[in-house]
Amino acid sequence: MNQDEAKLRIDTLTHELEEHNHHYYIQNNPTISDYDFDQLLKELEALETQFPTLAHQNSPTKRVGGDITKKFKSVVHDYPMLSLSNSYSKEEIAEFESRARKLTEADMEYVCELKYDGVAIGIKYVNGIFERAVTRGDGAKGEDVSANVRTIKTIPMRVRGEGFPSEFEIRGEIFFPLDGFQKLNEAREQSGEPLYANPRNTASGTLKNQDSSLVADRNLDSYLYGVYSRDRIAPTHYDSVKQAGEWGFHVPDERKNMIRLCKSIDEIMDFINYWDEARHALNFEIDGVVIKVNDFMQQEDLGYTAKSPRWAIAYKFKAAEVTTELESVAYQVGRTGAITPVANLSPVLLAGTTVRRASLHNADQIEKLDLRIGDHVYVEKGGEIIPKVTAVEMKQRPADSLPFQYITHCPECDTELIRKEGEAQHYCPNETGCPPQIKGRMQHFISRRAMDIEGLGAETIDQLHEAGLINNIGDLYDLQADQLLPLERMAQKSVDNMLEGIILSKNIPFERVLFGLGIRYVGETVAKKLARHFHSIEAVMNASLETLVEVDEIGGRIAESVVEFFSIEANKTLIQRLMEAGLQLSIPEDQLADNTDILSGFSFVISGVFERHSRDELKELIEKNGGKNTGSVSAKTSYLLAGEGMGPSKRAKAEKLEVKIISEADFESMIN
Repeated sequence: MNQDEAKLRIDTLTHELEEHNHHYYIQNNPTISDYDFDQLLKELEALETQFPTLAHQNSPTKRVGGDITKKFKSVVHDYPMLSLSNSYSKEEIAEFESRARKLTEADMEYVCELKYDGVAIGIKYVNGIFERAVTRGDGAKGEDVSANVRTIKTIPMRVRGEGFPSEFEIRGEIFFPLDGFQKLNEAREQSGEPLYANPRNTASGTLKNQDSSLVADRNLDSYLYGVYSRDRIAPTHYDSVKQAGEWGFHVPDERKNMIRLCKSIDEIMDFINYWDEARHALNFEIDGVVIKVNDFMQQEDLGYTAKSPRWAIAYKFKAAEVTTELESVAYQVGRTGAITPVANLSPVLLAGTTVRRASLHNADQIEKLDLRIGDHVYVEKGGEIIPKVTAVEMKQRPADSLPFQYITHCPECDTELIRKEGEAQHYCPNETGCPPQIKGRMQHFISRRAMDIEGLGAETIDQLHEAGLINNIGDLYDLQADQLLPLERMAQKSVDNMLEGIILSKNIPFERVLFGLGIRYVGETVAKKLARHFHSIEAVMNASLETLVEVDEIGGRIAESVVEFFSIEANKTLIQRLMEAGLQLSIPEDQLADNTDILSGFSFVISGVFERHSRDELKELIEKNGGKNTGSVSAKTSYLLAGEGMGPSKRAKAEKLEVKIISEADFESMIN
């Protein structure tokens, strides 16, 4: 067989095997026997061995694995993979539905889906061909596990049909089917190996395996349900899922009630109640139901918080519960000095894992439970992740038990604890001398959402602090290679990476530096508000309580915390050191040059699709020119910025309240 003949046969076999895979795994309707399929696959393997340059990148032979990956490459997501807000209360689901309807002021539909207990994945396709698969990671970047995902037979290597974008990403969940997980554990038991704890963790570990042939043997499965592209493929989420199914993706089956379009809270509750019972008959694990606003335009109207979308929420099924003995209580000290009591328990199996510790939250919670050492307590795994003590079994309480005494001094530095009026937690006020606070603030400073310093992690911070090299974030910028190289696990390359990461962090924008300082109650959103209002750290430091409260969305508690932070001499000294190190502690003049106060005092609601700007760009322009963005029309709204397809209810309300409706051109005239 010559080169041309081999290419034609390889192309033909690749196409035929892809078709057979689709019929078998997606449509559950095989069109060929297993024997005949294996013969075609063997023929293709032989040809690819003989003519390796002709093999397709996503050949069906990749399904059996074989690639050995030494390291998983870190990849930045094209679209951030945000997590959802969780709730265990049906009342909160009803509040979510009511709030969403009120904010959009329009008729609304919702999509209910299963919350698969697996591993989130984003798979990119270019010109219809599988390009790469990336884990969620920290939401901004994840690990490239393409070689392993290629082995999952329900994930197509080539998109079917037509009309798909030239480049798009589809997201979903990879999981370990329960029958396969059980067989794996049975085999491990017979060979005397320890059993795996649960399918979710095993699926995650499998995807990170260096040998893709082992991944192929595990027969992981998937459901895909979210399409992301610059070109919108449908007006609603529900229609986009149906479209993905037509392109050959393994999407939730409407016929099996795995996805449902709902028009009311009653229909949402029916779906939740059905799956709370029916989930036990599935061959994979789910831990709840996801509710999403269906219309993409309405999703944009609702927007996002810093961590999750406002247009979606997850209802989590009630967690498993067991009883065990409370042996003792330990105390953890957070970076802000907050004290968190932790229950040390007699080991007990709960939801597939052995639990030895559980959260007790604060002194009030312990008092409310009337908790005592030696009690038998009920332990629940909230969200199937963090165990918590929920109640005491009074019938088993020892007769000689004594009321619980909460600590009065810090367990780390022995400083007397304080508790401010109206707050639930006790605090250690020794900010500059309490080791967990010192290390915690540095760990927060280097985190991804703050300074994002590559080459530095929590363990390295601990090591450098124990070595006496760093005692606050300012010390990071004085580190030298000759100080680091003598330390354990500090090779030349790791030291170079760390020092380069520290230097690059000097380019991080002011708002993230402000967030990284770890001022109590100053999260990402508040830091951005303060930075854009005051423009520099000096202005923030000199601001009075009254001036701070005047800033949009800055309340009294936040203002008090900011004033208190900058009243401490050690913090003033620290800021001076960061200035000398060259960090961005103000907004650059060239950025400020674009800012005006033309729209100061005006609030805007944006609705519809625009010709020259995206909605995010319009929001940015409003803020740059001193205006305020709001989500819904009210008597306080100054302008409704209307694009094509604006919701009729928004227009009606604006007209009723005599809110001025302006076009994109009108808005451009205002700011120009």
